[in-house]
Amino acid sequence: MSTETMNKDILRGGQFLVKKTNCEDIFTLEDLTEEQKMMRESTKEFVDRELWGHWERFEKKDYAYTEECMRKAGELGLLSVAVPEAYGGLGMGFVSTMLVCDYISGATGSFSTAFGAHTGIGTMPITLYGTEAQKKKYVPKLASGEWFGAYCLTEPGAGSDANSGKTKAVLSKDGKHYLISGQKMWISNAGFCKLFIVFARIEDDKNITGFIVENDPSNGIALGDEENKLGIHSSSTRQVFFSNTKVPVENMLSERGNGFKIAMNALNIGRIKLAAACLEAQRRVLGEAVKYANERIQFKTPIINFGAVKAKVAQMATNAYAGESASYRAAKNIEDRIAIRVAEGNSHQEAELKGVEEYAIECSILKVAVSEDVQQTTDEGIQIFGGMGFSADTPMESAWRDARISRIYEGTNEINRMLAVGMLVKKAMKGHVDLLGPATKVAEELMGIPSFDTPDYSELFSEENDIIARLKKVFLMVAGSAVQKFGTDLEKHQQVLLAAADILIEIYMAESTILRTEKNAKRFGEENQSTQIAMSRLYLYNAVDTIIQKGKEAIVSFSEGDEQRMMLMGLKRFTKYTNQPNVAELREQIADKVASDNSYSFD
Repeated sequence: MSTETMNKDILRGGQFLVKKTNCEDIFTLEDLTEEQKMMRESTKEFVDRELWGHWERFEKKDYAYTEECMRKAGELGLLSVAVPEAYGGLGMGFVSTMLVCDYISGATGSFSTAFGAHTGIGTMPITLYGTEAQKKKYVPKLASGEWFGAYCLTEPGAGSDANSGKTKAVLSKDGKHYLISGQKMWISNAGFCKLFIVFARIEDDKNITGFIVENDPSNGIALGDEENKLGIHSSSTRQVFFSNTKVPVENMLSERGNGFKIAMNALNIGRIKLAAACLEAQRRVLGEAVKYANERIQFKTPIINFGAVKAKVAQMATNAYAGESASYRAAKNIEDRIAIRVAEGNSHQEAELKGVEEYAIECSILKVAVSEDVQQTTDEGIQIFGGMGFSADTPMESAWRDARISRIYEGTNEINRMLAVGMLVKKAMKGHVDLLGPATKVAEELMGIPSFDTPDYSELFSEENDIIARLKKVFLMVAGSAVQKFGTDLEKHQQVLLAAADILIEIYMAESTILRTEKNAKRFGEENQSTQIAMSRLYLYNAVDTIIQKGKEAIVSFSEGDEQRMMLMGLKRFTKYTNQPNVAELREQIADKVASDNSYSFD
């Protein structure tokens, strides 16, 4: 681990809310090493050649082609980036695994799902929880693409409530096997996988247990028909039925009753990887949309010249830029935390698990924000294409359908919103994040007389950084008052939690965007970053609007009288601009740059 990593003040998960982050301390896409840039280019070449050039095949439920592309990805080493070298992998850091996941996922949701299910929840549980014997036996085959993995958690009666599954594991009389019986559904890669990670309950255990199960039809394993789905048409999705399936006792994953923990930690990794998987889709959709807008002539001019289209292009680019900024900021935080734990003597397994777990709040934030942005981007892509966007002869409508699942899997966005706030409150109660002190200061500030001095905002982003600091006060005001009012019953007030979560999400995304641009403006110059500055300002402007709306919604929902009036005045004070940005000009500047490049070119 580098001295730089050790010396950096790396914030713990959730601390971004109460501690100032210097722009120099965050990682951006512009910080990629030459090796990482080469990996990105080779991944993009593979996608252009094998996936983007054949997108129609994925729409026609060509499952065999999905499997063929997965094997080719394995031959190129793209399935093994996160796997330690000892088990046939490349053993690269967390940022590199995010990078590959990002750029391999944009052409088609079918392949993206197959890739994510295999490399993430199909392989990583064994890498992180398996015994040495299990890892040596299975991981090299999964890393090379000789075998493919799948993850059997969801059941007809156990979706979001994953620990309520009814699948049973019964120890054989000779104590050598577990006999697994039950039904799993929505299993990605089921049609061509060789190995399942299966979760089942032993006797009346409180928590489920994980097992490594080889896919052998002669061993009581049967598959349902391929599901008919809105999108991801060539992602093999089937029900899997287990009937007294014999699993050697040595194939238990981790220890008895640890399955729910495995599932939750796999979801943390899955959530940030899902955010990454939604980034390249936005870039490609925007690229296709702007090419069309540059070429489509209406009223004797390309439609890109119309302000209504420019507004859409600008927002699409801004959302992609913000998603990149926040995703890679968090990925590097995780990578650094892993490195610190390894240096302190933790095993790679323990270090990675704890490193990702530390930033579970950020993982949930990113999952929600970027999955919703990709949906908006694909929707606007269709709108820019007009009637042709609705046609299955262009890739826009399939991109829209493929994007829709992102808000559901890896935990619905509603659950992730509540998790983000819930985990933050729990961290505060454990003393890992000091929310009480800053929340108390905000409450005292509300009682005081505000300053009427005009601040000096002459430096780049001085006002924006001040606004970010005040937006954090909004969250502390709303969440602090809600916790004080409801205490341990807060989780029962879901609508308040959802509103607070949206405030939290916008703060993290806006701050990440501004920090990235501020860092790059210092090293590349403000003129070089003029469009990125415009995107950062536009994102913050929209974030402030959202926070005003959600802050008001929460305040009027749980307070009344003088308390309500005081918080509403605080909301107005904390969200005030001294110098309102010219939104139309920002959009024009961003759209003109994207139109000139005929693509998204900020990565």
